[in-house]
Amino acid sequence: MAPLVRHELKYYISKSQYLILARLLGALLTPDENADENAEYHIRSLYFDTAFDQALADKVAGVRDRDKYRIRIYNLSDSFIRMECKSKLGSYIAKRQALITRDLCEQLVTGDPSGLENTSSGLLREVFREMRINLLKPAVIVDYIREAYMHPAEDIRITFDKQLRTGLFSHDLFNPRLPTISPLANPDQVILEVKYNRVFPDYLAEILSLAAGWSSRSAISKYVLCRRFEGKDF
Repeated sequence: MAPLVRHELKYYISKSQYLILARLLGALLTPDENADENAEYHIRSLYFDTAFDQALADKVAGVRDRDKYRIRIYNLSDSFIRMECKSKLGSYIAKRQALITRDLCEQLVTGDPSGLENTSSGLLREVFREMRINLLKPAVIVDYIREAYMHPAEDIRITFDKQLRTGLFSHDLFNPRLPTISPLANPDQVILEVKYNRVFPDYLAEILSLAAGWSSRSAISKYVLCRRFEGKDF
């Protein structure tokens, strides 16, 4: 089955702008059920790239269709680990994912995909091919706190990503004391993301027009921000 394609809009906003929007949206939408009492949870992703940094090069060059592979965990727990591939398809996005064990996660972090060629998961078989043919390997850890609000219509998700930090050259995914640093010139800057399937409700569009007035829509990539901070660029 082909993955569902969705719209994705991104904006940089200030902390004060975030506080205004979060209060408005919090009164209208439902917090993510997996979040804490502040509608927040911690995300840590270990992004992978090829021997020639193809994902980074494609993003910087604005290649129309491209993929990024990552392992993602939540709240530094190993109880729910996902291998994901996020695809950019023109002006749309799609995401495929597969649950993996901690043992498999640690195996992949070492660059060893053995056994995945026989799995029932198409995504994991694809990761096997990428690691064998294009030398896909861990590239950088990306950390942030996400505040998420949802609406069932069109599977709307509006998120505020705060405290973006990079683990630089470490791949120690589960280390709660991993040294991290913000790649942003202004660490208080917040990344607003809006995802939906086809149609976005007018009343929410009016609220989010505040963000459009404050900040132009941006092609923000947390992965690129963190790789560039460690000195990698094209």
